[in-house]
Amino acid sequence: MKKVFFLMIISMQLFSIQNDKLFECTKIFQDRKSELLVELERIDEQKQALESLKTATEALLQKKKKTLDLREAELNKKLKQVNDKEASVKKMLEENKKILEELKNTKMSRLAQTYSKMKASAAANILSDMDEEKAVAILRELKPKTVGQILAKMDPKKASKLTVLLSK
Repeated sequence: MKKVFFLMIISMQLFSIQNDKLFECTKIFQDRKSELLVELERIDEQKQALESLKTATEALLQKKKKTLDLREAELNKKLKQVNDKEASVKKMLEENKKILEELKNTKMSRLAQTYSKMKASAAANILSDMDEEKAVAILRELKPKTVGQILAKMDPKKASKLTVLLSK
């Protein structure tokens, strides 16, 4: 019986030691649990702050995108206006060139008419002293018969040069 009693006492002490350790572990877990809850609360706050930052950033990006879209639309409108004006200016330039060409032709035609009414020797003297390009332009406007008569009255060298220029 002593042995049984002794065995019981030993087992009771072992059981109490385990109980103390169990109680100690529970206390550690409780302390750690409160630390983890505080940490979870901090993480939750950071998550909420991150979400609000994300929302604010998205709103700002949307606002900037709208502003950028408006500016792009304005630029496209101005670009269209510039292109329209450029086309208008080109059209006016072409019209002006045509009018200028008509005026030159009219002027040259009138000048040619004047030379065609002159005597061949007088026209030959005037055209001989004139710049070759201008003389050729006048001769091109005249009838071939009149040109032949004028060239016949000119110095042969000058007539030759003008003939070469007329053939080009």
